[in-house]
Amino acid sequence: MRIKLLLLFLSFLANSAVAQQNQLSPQSEISVLTIGPGTSLNDAFGHNAFRITDPSFGIDITYGYGEYDFDAPNFYLKFAQGKLNYLISKIEFDRFYQVYSYYYNRTIKEQILNLSQSEKQTLYNYLIKNYKPENRRYLYDFFFDNCATKIKDVTILAVNNSIKFNKPKTYKEASFRTLIQNNLNRNTWGSLGIDVALGSVIDKKATAKDHMFLPENIYNFFESATIKNSNKPLVKQSRVLYKQNEIVQSNNVLTSPLFIFGIIGLIILFITYKDYQHHKQSMWLDISLFTITGILGVIILLLWFATDHKGTHQNYNLLWAFALNIFIVIQFFKNKVKTWFIKYLKFLIILLCLLTFHWIVGVQVFAIGLIPFLAALFIRYLYLVYYYNKVTTAL
Repeated sequence: MRIKLLLLFLSFLANSAVAQQNQLSPQSEISVLTIGPGTSLNDAFGHNAFRITDPSFGIDITYGYGEYDFDAPNFYLKFAQGKLNYLISKIEFDRFYQVYSYYYNRTIKEQILNLSQSEKQTLYNYLIKNYKPENRRYLYDFFFDNCATKIKDVTILAVNNSIKFNKPKTYKEASFRTLIQNNLNRNTWGSLGIDVALGSVIDKKATAKDHMFLPENIYNFFESATIKNSNKPLVKQSRVLYKQNEIVQSNNVLTSPLFIFGIIGLIILFITYKDYQHHKQSMWLDISLFTITGILGVIILLLWFATDHKGTHQNYNLLWAFALNIFIVIQFFKNKVKTWFIKYLKFLIILLCLLTFHWIVGVQVFAIGLIPFLAALFIRYLYLVYYYNKVTTAL
């Protein structure tokens, strides 16, 4: 009995010590850090983190969401399927600052939150609990559960949902795709990849709060936010901790998607013109086009139906990257063309017309780099209908 009592007493002392260790003093501050964009696609949208400082206890640490869990089983497969759990990270602020300023040369802005002592403690306790091994992992979503939205959600929790988010002066209504592309050069391969892989679901208008999936918008919305009832600002002080040194970015037009696909489009048109002159068909070109568009169509279908990525749904790039092309390509190897194949080619032309209609009315925005290729594809399909009709009539 005495042993049990002793163990209970020791356990109580240990828990009390831990609780005291996690207790913030009145001199503590909690701030939101906003990291500016980097030079690669992976960091083009910036980053957010919490900073907790308490000079009384020598605390100066950061917590951030969205860290890769490279130790996860089947990492790449889960990443592709949208089933990969991400981690909350914890790092000393000095190290955090060194990484983003000296190593990555990215702007660091800080907003000290206007929180009461109990609110600061609530937020800090949440982060400590969230960082425990059993709680660190969470299912990441680029639009609704990322490094930025987590900052918003945890702050709202700390102040018991008493934040009023006002629209910043710079606020403009936009779709999710526009908000993404505003951070990119539209004539880049990263931008093209986004426009091909993500579907029409991201072309719907984002609500004001939805804008906060981007780190820079966390900064803007927090800057104009107030605490309900008291009407005091959420941020009591803002400052720039590090300003990015100017980077001279080389935009090589010769390697841009618009230039590359422009060359490809011209080649297709030139071969089509020569075929028309000589009343023949360059079969290798059509086999290549049908194979490439068919494979891309299969990939787009898999992203839509075989993954948990919400942004890849309802992707009308299937109107040009038509998955059935990969199976229809066998028709080019046959001596006699089937009548239905000519109808199939007409169907592909109609799909390209529908793509143009979807683009004009705003159902989905497509990659501008693909314009020359899609125009050449349209002309090629028209020629194939003409050619096979002539061949069929001759027979």
